Amino acid sequence: MRSILATEGLGKLFRNGTKALDGVDIVVEEGSFVSIVGPSGCGKSTFLKIIAGLSEPSFGALKWNDPGGREGQISFVFQEPTLMPWATVSENIYLPLRLKGEGRADVASRIAEVTEAVGLAGFERSYPRELSGGMKMRVSIARALVTRPRLLLLDEPFAALDEITRLKLNEDLLKLWREQGWTVLFVTHSVYESVYLSSRVAVMTRRPGRIAADVPIDLPYPRDAATRVSPAYGDYCREISGRLAEAMA
Repeated sequence: MRSILATEGLGKLFRNGTKALDGVDIVVEEGSFVSIVGPSGCGKSTFLKIIAGLSEPSFGALKWNDPGGREGQISFVFQEPTLMPWATVSENIYLPLRLKGEGRADVASRIAEVTEAVGLAGFERSYPRELSGGMKMRVSIARALVTRPRLLLLDEPFAALDEITRLKLNEDLLKLWREQGWTVLFVTHSVYESVYLSSRVAVMTRRPGRIAADVPIDLPYPRDAATRVSPAYGDYCREISGRLAEAMA
């Protein structure tokens, strides 16, 4: 499978002397769903920010398969929805296209398409204060998808949600990924979530973070409630939990 990006010995040293990452090596294949798990403070979010271009590495290399690099190919979904409270759902989704100078009328069909895809049809004129936490996160995901990215970065997007909402959004995210064919890098603290969603799970050590294990998850897609109670799923969860305990030791 063709890779979309690779890191070699990637590291990040902050001005205060904190070394967040030290020697991160990973290859991310096009169309894959890769989850990253690790202890708090191990540099998972820093790693995503470097890939997104929001932070620069202190050493090592980030290599893109495409000569154009990350330009116009990445969307980022943060842990908090970070919506504009004065703007409607539709206007929040339109924001990245407006910043690129694209006219509202020219992209109306694209906005409608992603609004429908994330299950927000009928809420286009609603304001963030009128939405539940799960619906706000759907707006954030729609805003990321409207740019039609090749690579979708998600930094613990479901961490603050209740379990029922989180499971539903897991299902919806997988459905969209399979339909759209993007590459996904997904940071989570949940071993169970990582195994359910992913084609691979990368386990990071405590700070300074590096990849201690990279485990392929050979569970068939599409995945559903039966997947979560299957023996194979349980085996993978135990394996990732064990690798995580080793990485933290």
